[in-house]
Amino acid sequence: MRKAVSPVFSYVVAFIVAVVVLSAAIISIYQYHSLSAPTNTTSTSTTPSRVTLPVISSNKTVVVYLVALSSASTFNLNGTSFGQMTIYVPSGDNIEVKFTNQESLQHNLLLVMNDTPTPNAADLSSDGKILMYVGTSSSSYTIQGLSSGQTAVGVYGPLSSGTYWLACGISGHAESGMWVNLVVSSNITSPYVTG
Repeated sequence: MRKAVSPVFSYVVAFIVAVVVLSAAIISIYQYHSLSAPTNTTSTSTTPSRVTLPVISSNKTVVVYLVALSSASTFNLNGTSFGQMTIYVPSGDNIEVKFTNQESLQHNLLLVMNDTPTPNAADLSSDGKILMYVGTSSSSYTIQGLSSGQTAVGVYGPLSSGTYWLACGISGHAESGMWVNLVVSSNITSPYVTG
């Protein structure tokens, strides 16, 4: 013989089960959000990050990869503009630059031994001596470069101590921010980049 279960008892059990399931769901959602949320960290360091560059040791060639990113400002190299990036290379080393253009505009890359702290002329030859042309030529660097998706490589060296730019030579592009600094010194033992 079975005893009948009170409807109140059934309601209480159903309510307790609902509370347990709802509590488990809330805890799961909270844990998911706390694990997937980005951590907020505040850096008090004023030193820019420093990344070591690869070197082909057989011929002392520093390899530099530069990209005109489509996800940054139109006139950028690796997402930086106006000399925010600085590359440091030991004196006497060679440099190999691999340049890729992701932008819809044409861009090229020149190695310039600069006479001014920042590019201030539409034609970079007015700001210093052009030593290398990547993705263009000495006769068309102010108007022609790589189309979107293209890559070109240039090698120059050995580098003498001094300050240089790696900059887009198309008229006005460097003035608009498309340049990085290159510092060559006998005080540098291992090549690196900051910025």
